[in-house]
Amino acid sequence: MIERREYINQLISYRDKPVIKIITGIRRCGKSTLLSLFQDYLLASGVSLTRIISLNFEDYENRQLCAPDALHEYIMAHTAAEEKTYIFLDEIQNVQDFQRVVDSLYLRKSLDLYLTGSNAWLLSGDLATLLSGRYVQIQMLPLSFSEYVSAVGPGDRARQYIEYQENSSFPGALDFTDNQQSLRGYLQGIYDSVVLKDVVGRYKITDTLMLESLIRFVFDSIGSQLSTKSISNAMNANSRKIDVKTVERYLRALLDSFIIYQAKRYDIKGKQFLKTLEKYYVVDIGLGNLLLGKRGNNIGHILENVVYLELLRRGYQVYVGKLDNLEVDFVAMGQSGLTYFQVAATVRDQATLERELAPLKKISDDYPKLILTLDEDPETNYDGIRKLRAIDWLLGD
Repeated sequence: MIERREYINQLISYRDKPVIKIITGIRRCGKSTLLSLFQDYLLASGVSLTRIISLNFEDYENRQLCAPDALHEYIMAHTAAEEKTYIFLDEIQNVQDFQRVVDSLYLRKSLDLYLTGSNAWLLSGDLATLLSGRYVQIQMLPLSFSEYVSAVGPGDRARQYIEYQENSSFPGALDFTDNQQSLRGYLQGIYDSVVLKDVVGRYKITDTLMLESLIRFVFDSIGSQLSTKSISNAMNANSRKIDVKTVERYLRALLDSFIIYQAKRYDIKGKQFLKTLEKYYVVDIGLGNLLLGKRGNNIGHILENVVYLELLRRGYQVYVGKLDNLEVDFVAMGQSGLTYFQVAATVRDQATLERELAPLKKISDDYPKLILTLDEDPETNYDGIRKLRAIDWLLGD
């Protein structure tokens, strides 16, 4: 198993704290494996196996426990009030009325609860209301480039980056990289599962062909400013009749399933968030390649997508910056303040370099400003604006 150290460390920091640990993320990103790794950590730290209850509700063997009363009775029968017991409930959204079960279990101080779910719906409605202030969310993504490199071992980093974005960042994809047909089959299985279970099934969408068209459109527009109106107009122009409200509903379903992510705009000068012309990024470039084919002319937008996800992994809130009529690719908001990012495949052409520098030069504050590129050049500084090799930045070098 691939060790997901940043996520394991988060679970360790929350161990035995009086909060429910809820791990969310797209299917097959590694949530179940993370639970197994953390259980190994508990065993190694001296916790008895009898004090660990682990249930996966996508396992047919646990089908009877998907009834709330049965699940509650099972856990109560296998725990003791005088001993700390660690409860792992994987894909909890498959349990009927799971919110009430979780709320009841939380009242038992001897239980330490860990949940996973593959849809943001998990933290909407009743559960969020019942458990307000009593849970922490750990948002999980597929492998970072650094994790990918650790998994595949020594090699040329530039070559490994190409493989990373051409194949897939899903952990299980590493077993299929020697056979592209098998890899496509694996990714198709993930895509079908997400679309059918977490989008079509959850939101009762009947026009699956229209949904598929919208997914392709968004996947093909990563890094481009979009609005529900512009998406509707573009699809209507291609003889796919869809209204704005349907676009909004479909986008919400895709966001909730974690197959796409949305970056809203931020007015840097006015220091306010804007409500229109968001950008969308796909959770895994391999899924984009599956639907659209590998696009060699889209290197810059693919790098932008990779950098966006990496910023999320590092705990930033990420926005697209607006500065008068100029755009900053990312405004990353963290505990220590802001960091501004421009992302480009190459800036060796002087005109391209000046274009990327222009918005950063207009920012008057002293927060860090970076340009990330795939150019294999040493770090350069332009009056405080650092130009870095993106691969080194992704690896934390």
